[in-house]
Amino acid sequence: MFYIKRNIEDVFMRLNEQFPAILVTGPRQVGKTTMLKQMVLREGRSRTYVSLDDLNERSLAKTDPEMFFQLHRPPVFIDEIQYAPELFTYIKKYVDENHHAGDFWITGSQIFKMMEGVQESLAGRVALMHLSPLSQQEISGTSYGAFTLNIEKLKARHEVNASVTTPEIFERIFRGGMPALISGSINDRNVFYSSYLNTYLERDVRELSGTIDSLKFLYFITATAARTAGLVNYKGIADDCDIDQLTAKAWLRILETLGIIFYLHPYSNNVLKRTIKTPKLYFYDTGLVCYLTKWSSAETAMNGAMNGALLENYTVSEIVKSYQNAGMPSYLYYYRDKDNKKIDLLMEGDGTLYPMEIKKTTSPEKRMTDSFTVIEKSPLKRGTGAVLCMAEKLSAFDRENLIVPISLI
Repeated sequence: MFYIKRNIEDVFMRLNEQFPAILVTGPRQVGKTTMLKQMVLREGRSRTYVSLDDLNERSLAKTDPEMFFQLHRPPVFIDEIQYAPELFTYIKKYVDENHHAGDFWITGSQIFKMMEGVQESLAGRVALMHLSPLSQQEISGTSYGAFTLNIEKLKARHEVNASVTTPEIFERIFRGGMPALISGSINDRNVFYSSYLNTYLERDVRELSGTIDSLKFLYFITATAARTAGLVNYKGIADDCDIDQLTAKAWLRILETLGIIFYLHPYSNNVLKRTIKTPKLYFYDTGLVCYLTKWSSAETAMNGAMNGALLENYTVSEIVKSYQNAGMPSYLYYYRDKDNKKIDLLMEGDGTLYPMEIKKTTSPEKRMTDSFTVIEKSPLKRGTGAVLCMAEKLSAFDRENLIVPISLI
C-alpha cells in the first residue's frame, strides 16, 4: 500500500497558518484521516490524535468536554467530531482565549449535522474544506489547479498530458476514486463497495434517520445511481423502491449530508424566465455508481445504456473536485428551458458565463455549440465555450468555442 498525495494538502497547510481550527469534511473512506496524519508528519509539531469512533473517547467528549480537553490539549487532531458536537462550544472558548493558528484539526463525515454547530460556535474561527474521492489529477500525480477554459492553461496541460482513449476514460470511470482501491490495499472492488454500503453507509443512515429498512435503502440508492446526471425525480425514485416521496427526499438529503451525492442547480435570472427549476443529481464517485447499477466491466459500461450519464457524472465531478482541491468555490450550473434548449454545464466567474457540452465523441461538430446562444440574453457576458469530449487533442471550432479532451480536466 502506498500514500497518494492529495492536491488539497498545500491549501490545508496555508490555512493552518491563518486559522485556529480547520474542519475537513467528506464521505467515509476517502482518506481524511490518512491525509491529516501525513500532515502531522509534515508539520513537525507534537499533535495529539483522538478518534471519536472510540466509544470511551466519545462518551467523555459528550459528557465532560472540559475534562476531554484537559486530557487532549491543543494542538490536537479530533477525528469524526460529528459524534460530539458538544465540543464546538469549548473549542470556541479556547480559540477566543488563546488565538493560536493551527490548534485544532477536525474531521467529520456528516456534513450538515456538523455545520449547525460550526456556524453557531466557530463562525469566522474555522476554515472549512471538503475532501472527495481521489480526482484523476491526484491518481496521475499531477496538480493543475481549478479547471478553466483559459486557452493558455489548457495548452500547458495538453503539453504534459498523454492523449487518452475512450476505453481508458471508461476504465477510470469504472474504477472510481476510492483510495483503498487505487492504492491497492484492497483489490476486490465488489467486496469493497459491498462492505462500504453495509458497514458505513447503512450505519450512518441509521444514525441520521433512526430505523431503516436495509433492503429498501439498497433499492433506493440503486434507483438514485440509475438516475445520475439526470433531473431529480422524487416520485420515480420512490416508486422504484416502494417508499413514499417524503422518505425519498429525506434519504437523498442524507446522501448529500454524507458527501455521497451533490447537485448541480439550474442557471436562471430575471431575463431567462422559462428555465426548469429542478436540480440535477451527481455522485462524487463513479465507481460506486457502476457498482450499484451492476456494470461488470469498464467495457460494458462504455457500451451500455448509461454511458452518456456516466461520462457526464465523471466530467462534472472531476471539475468540482478540481475546485475543492484548490480551496476555491465553484459556481457551476446547468441550463434547460421549457423550449428544450439545454447546456450541460455553465461555469460562472468574474461576471462571465462559460458554456460547455459533454459528449462521448472523438469528432465533435460545431452544431453542438448552437445552444450556447441562449445565454446571450443573460446580463452576464458570454465567455469562451467548449465541447468536452473524447478528442485526442486540444482544438477549436472558432475563437469562441473550444474542443477540449476530457482528460485535460
